[in-house]
Amino acid sequence: MCGVAGLLHFDNSPACESVVRAMARTLAHRGPDASGAFVSGPAGLGHRRLSIIDLSEAGRQPMANENGSVHVTFNGEIYNFLELKKELQNCGHAFRSNSDTEVIVHAYEEWGVDCVHRFNGMFAFGLWDDNQQRLWLVRDRMGIKPLFYAVLPDRILFGSEIKAILAAPGAPRRLDNEALALYLQLNWTPAPRTLLKDVRQLEPGQFLTADAKGHVGVTTYWDLEFRENEKRSDQEWIEEFEARVEQAVRLRLVSDVPFGAFLSGGADSSTVSWFMAKNLSEKLKTFSIHFGEPTYDEDAYARAVAGTIGSEHHQNKVTAELATVLPDIVKHAEEPTADSSMVAVYYLARETRRHVTMVQSGDGADELLAGYETYQAHYIHRMFRTVPGFVRRGVMQPLVNRLPVSDTKVSWDFKLRQFLGGADLRGEDAHACWRMIFPKDLRDKLLAPLAGEPGAQADVIDLYRAHFARTQAKHPLNRLLYVDTRLYLPNDMLVKVDRMTMAHSLEARVPFLDHTLAEFMASIPPYLKLKNFRHKKYILKTMMDGKLPRTVLWRKKQGFNIPVARWARGDLKPFVLEHLSRRRITDMGILDPGVVQSLLEDHFENRADNSYRIWCLLTLSLWWRNIFETALS
Repeated sequence: MCGVAGLLHFDNSPACESVVRAMARTLAHRGPDASGAFVSGPAGLGHRRLSIIDLSEAGRQPMANENGSVHVTFNGEIYNFLELKKELQNCGHAFRSNSDTEVIVHAYEEWGVDCVHRFNGMFAFGLWDDNQQRLWLVRDRMGIKPLFYAVLPDRILFGSEIKAILAAPGAPRRLDNEALALYLQLNWTPAPRTLLKDVRQLEPGQFLTADAKGHVGVTTYWDLEFRENEKRSDQEWIEEFEARVEQAVRLRLVSDVPFGAFLSGGADSSTVSWFMAKNLSEKLKTFSIHFGEPTYDEDAYARAVAGTIGSEHHQNKVTAELATVLPDIVKHAEEPTADSSMVAVYYLARETRRHVTMVQSGDGADELLAGYETYQAHYIHRMFRTVPGFVRRGVMQPLVNRLPVSDTKVSWDFKLRQFLGGADLRGEDAHACWRMIFPKDLRDKLLAPLAGEPGAQADVIDLYRAHFARTQAKHPLNRLLYVDTRLYLPNDMLVKVDRMTMAHSLEARVPFLDHTLAEFMASIPPYLKLKNFRHKKYILKTMMDGKLPRTVLWRKKQGFNIPVARWARGDLKPFVLEHLSRRRITDMGILDPGVVQSLLEDHFENRADNSYRIWCLLTLSLWWRNIFETALS
């Protein structure tokens, strides 16, 4: 895993190697093992290396083809590189290394930009074609690896993280009001936007081409399609699913460094760990953490799985010192992303990196196999809409409002309040609201200083409608899965995995997001994903029944959250009050300080659980300081 950066001038001025190196230097945490830079005329590519495959000097980047006409800076892994290498050698290409990176330059020589369709992996790379004077930026199909860019009047800048772009002289820092409005609703920023108006990110399955004359274009080369008419028996579906999961895990075992697995004790990470242990001759190393909070901990389940598969299990109890680590977490997350589970992954990655350099994780199964309660909520919503409106609003809503506030993990009072928040919307619009942080009325009050500004009224429902319009899926559940796989997964869940592991120079591989496996899962009948309305990820759990403890497989999903509500009222309170003080909010100039203070008072007095909203605003405040008040390092 690595960090990539670079630029292309549109005004015939030569690229400056010192600028390219400065951009790459901001990504040292992503690649602590080596650095490199290449410049040719108007183009420059920078690289920071985390050595995983071919640890020799031959694996250094940027890497060139035989005659030096093509150079690439690459972040990720091409898992089928040995197969491609053999094919390319048969076509007459000569290789100087054993790395997967070199496959990219030769594949480009042989097949042009169509070569991307041959890659199975997670990747983000920039490739410079000296003959055509063309820069090619590519992001993998599922959006596992990030790639940001800024198209300016005289140049294009790109990097694995925004901080690389901002390290270039004259890179602008302007707030994107529309992205801000969406962030306050979602707790994350949807691609292609970032909170900086001039910085964008490629969406999953997209590439960008730019030439030295300033012509820039973005192309979607892949999307997830749902084949809804395939006929097989349930047993045939299960057997092929098992074969494909095992193959995806086995592909991701290729490594020249020590590796292990994240093991939370949930069905997804336990499944990955089981298949890893099955395909290894040595004992698998597994890793988990816990915080000592009864409704949040899954340590007993992780231990049970570790015992079943015979892994060397490393379990750490963490005392979160959020006031110390949260600024660092926000700096690495940088978009920003206010998912509190990012804290847990940060600590897990830190502890894991003490032992290994690469792990596999279970991310992606929830979005592809219906693992969230929001999918059940969709069907409840359809029935709930048959209840007369005066009963919903005049009887049920007041009753829910009287429920006592709980700070247990995703409590029933929280679920009911979130559900009723979208109860009057049609089905797919309601899906956009299940995780909404600031509803429209509160958001309008909060953004009062930006009232009338372009983009400040952006509504997440419009964003979701646009994504629903992209899919050809007909079944309601498949339509929900498509949107979450293309929107929620890459912009929240995978941001968390990538940034927090890379903060500690740890590579995370995600076998459930092998694109061929994802395409297969998209074809699985919906009833095998959400069975009889009750059993989420039914095909996965059925496949693993008899392999993993039933107490692990069939228990209620917990997720990887942290006890924010309790901590915000306790040890973290001084930190919250400092960074969300009336003076602080006033100085930022984008939020109404009175609304923020009311949210804090209601939470501290236990009149409401505003922990998600406080976390959202706290992250925003720290991000603002990084971008507009201090230099990024």
